[in-house]
Amino acid sequence: MRWFFLILAISVVAVVYALGPRGEKFSSPPFLLFPDMDNQYKVKPQKPSGFFANGQGARMPVEGTEPMGHSFPIAGAEESGRERSELDYSSGTDYLNTGLFGDFYGKGFPAELEMDEAFLARGKQRFQITCTPCHGESGNGAGVVSKYWMIPPTANLLDPRVKAMPEGQIFWTITHGKGLMEPYNGVTSVRDRWAITAYLRGLQAASGN
Repeated sequence: MRWFFLILAISVVAVVYALGPRGEKFSSPPFLLFPDMDNQYKVKPQKPSGFFANGQGARMPVEGTEPMGHSFPIAGAEESGRERSELDYSSGTDYLNTGLFGDFYGKGFPAELEMDEAFLARGKQRFQITCTPCHGESGNGAGVVSKYWMIPPTANLLDPRVKAMPEGQIFWTITHGKGLMEPYNGVTSVRDRWAITAYLRGLQAASGN
């Protein structure tokens, strides 16, 4: 048995020296057993690119697009006297942007939001896009992901524990994520996160649990 371990140790050392320690200088490109993303197909800032006709890697923004987080006028906003940004990704410290009153989760929805049919329809649309893969269309945690991924059970949003959460806590969880769920503050606007929260309240009320 001891000869086996001795031969194994010698073999490991030989393989390491054959491949070369990481960081050793070579006169020619080394063989990358573990590339570790050393070579990536990307355009670095201020670098040229033969892919484009003008040879420049840096590109002008697509005409008509707006940067994320930029406030821009919405049709009808001037007539109604309201100024809103559909691309507001939590830039303030108030209840609307955080779901918190100081260190405590707030109950109810911010006064700045208009809880109408259009708002709930928006919440349904965003919920179906963002939440249903894991939580399912009804919010019961039986989304399509649970059938194919070996992951811990997804939270059942119809559970009494979740129902008892204040609206601010649900909004905060969507914003910052929890467990394997990533934060959505960079891809879902403040208004849409509240719309999802409102739609979820509707699902919970309809569940009858």
